[in-house]
Amino acid sequence: MEIYNSAFLGLWIIAATIFLQAIIMVAADKRRLEKGFKVGVIDPSLGQESFVFRSYRTFWNSLENIVPISIMAIVAILADYSAFKLGIIIWIYAISRIIHMLLYYFIATEKNPSPRSLFYGFGLLVTLFFSVDLVIFLI
Repeated sequence: MEIYNSAFLGLWIIAATIFLQAIIMVAADKRRLEKGFKVGVIDPSLGQESFVFRSYRTFWNSLENIVPISIMAIVAILADYSAFKLGIIIWIYAISRIIHMLLYYFIATEKNPSPRSLFYGFGLLVTLFFSVDLVIFLI
């Protein structure tokens, strides 16, 4: 089995990014200190202008997108997929998700597509490429 250190480090970066997003989301919502606060319930009147809204959406967007890439990475490692190629795929994905996060935090816009959408799309394309390349490898 090839050495997957680069892929493992990239996966760690992705997980650490999501953990950081969770911390930021919790810290941003001052309502947590109020009596009657319900975890996971966001004020429906909030929109892109609210950092609480953007931090919440950033975290949940990352959770929604981590599942396919991480499961495919596990399958790739178990199937002895190229460690070099997997490392590149994981790092490109990790960097695109970090840029997406930063843009989501700092650009409050209802415009679609927004700059963050480009990096979301880039991460999605990386995942699509990986899924096709992995299935070809497995066949």
